[in-house]
Amino acid sequence: MKRTITIIFAVSVALLVVSQSALAIPAFARKHAFNCNMCHVAFPKLNDFGQRFRDNGYQIPGQQGKEKTIFQSPVPLAIRTNAGYSLYHVDERSAGGFHVYGVDLLSGGVLNKNISYLFIYTPRIDEPAADFTGPGTGNNPWQLGAVESAAVVFSNIVPDKLNLRVGRFEPDFHLLSSKRSYYILQPYEIYDFAGAQSSFDFSANQIGLEATGRFRPGLRYAVGYINGTGGNPDNNKFNDLYATVSKVFGKGEGQSAGQRAGVFGYLGWQPTASGTMISPVGDTDGGANRTYYRVGGDVSLNWKTFNLEGLAFYGSDNGAFNPVDLTRRYNFWGGVTELDWAGCFDNRLVASVMYNWVRPPSYDSAGSALRVDAYSALARYYVGSWSAVNVAIHAEYTHRVFGSILKIKDDLATLMIDFAF
Repeated sequence: MKRTITIIFAVSVALLVVSQSALAIPAFARKHAFNCNMCHVAFPKLNDFGQRFRDNGYQIPGQQGKEKTIFQSPVPLAIRTNAGYSLYHVDERSAGGFHVYGVDLLSGGVLNKNISYLFIYTPRIDEPAADFTGPGTGNNPWQLGAVESAAVVFSNIVPDKLNLRVGRFEPDFHLLSSKRSYYILQPYEIYDFAGAQSSFDFSANQIGLEATGRFRPGLRYAVGYINGTGGNPDNNKFNDLYATVSKVFGKGEGQSAGQRAGVFGYLGWQPTASGTMISPVGDTDGGANRTYYRVGGDVSLNWKTFNLEGLAFYGSDNGAFNPVDLTRRYNFWGGVTELDWAGCFDNRLVASVMYNWVRPPSYDSAGSALRVDAYSALARYYVGSWSAVNVAIHAEYTHRVFGSILKIKDDLATLMIDFAF
């Protein structure tokens, strides 16, 4: 295993040396004739300008009302995909192969003054990933077809202080965005943790309403009212609520300058009894609702081109969802710490290390695979003429330890090409 990992990283270094130019430009950069680093430290991670651009409904701050609409500019379409070789090792056994890891089809832009949209579709991938070389076979593809985002943004209802996002979107309680992480195969483990029988998926984009805004100096808020069922119809008569508040100290947005700290809270309801009816659009009136909640916070610290960010949150599900003891709430916590560095010819080289941890309740961790410690590292090198640096050679490695008594250890390494155009 160590020899194979060494080979993967050696090949990645060789590719850095021989890499050639590429000329594709993503949709927003095409519209504004910007280079990719106007909005990104290095794609897909946003810098401070990119964060304000997103919050402002994909309009350049200060240019509201002067933006060209999608009817006056090039068709706002973009594609991102990645393909490469991965190697997995567990319990003295190894498996590996070539894969297409995913495809995103994206469209976004301004419809009218202070009205914009973002649409992302992830098409179903059967071949080549759903052959014996990947986890999907037959009716279980590598990537299911889904509308990941479909939202309209009404910006500056009250200038700077009130914007409204409607549809399916990445909710603001994702204080660290898993959608714009450098890591492709290693998720934020606490986002995906599902130790209880509650079906709430913290990592999923949600359907509903979200209001955001900012106040000087550096204070930002968000409140949301959503189904809480991901992309599925609502399963009860109650909607979920959340709120976030963050503060930036110094100039910037805390993405690549300034120091940011934030907190969030989420309160949800989920039925324990099946509904007695189904609406024409799939919603049900599930009953005997019980609560669950998530509370946590994050920090993002910047120094030159180093960014240290961390998030931790505590989750609690009603005992009705506890698979171990129905008399107790299922309480757990976890988080992630990530250190990123960008440099070398205008951020063409990115390096990162990350630590993930998940801590289920003590009575549910002994001898199980629910406790997680994951150690990850990556290197990305971007190639192309600098007006369109949208091809990255990506090498990533993760070592994970599951369980507290009966421990299982595994390793995942990959070398891939990640590109958007």
